[in-house]
Amino acid sequence: MEYSYPFSIDWSTEEIVDVIAFFQTIEKAYEQGIKREEVLSKYRRFKEIVPSMAEEKTIFREFEDESGYGSYEIVKQTKLSQNGTMIKGTTGKRRR
Repeated sequence: MEYSYPFSIDWSTEEIVDVIAFFQTIEKAYEQGIKREEVLSKYRRFKEIVPSMAEEKTIFREFEDESGYGSYEIVKQTKLSQNGTMIKGTTGKRRR
């Protein structure tokens, strides 16, 4: 399934690439699992680009509406886990 990634026209090309890389990390967490450190690294970069919690929620919702993957659940799991943990989405992809 193909879909668009959320982004702002105010972001630089590098920032857009980094935000897309974060969302690809979320996809990977649901599809096969991913190391906590990788999610944390991509999320930290995402937060440099999107420091506002309100904007983060909006972008997460847009991504979930497009893809069916919930970013919040993966970020929460990452924050609660220890280094070396594999992060895996459990709710799966919603059917359209």
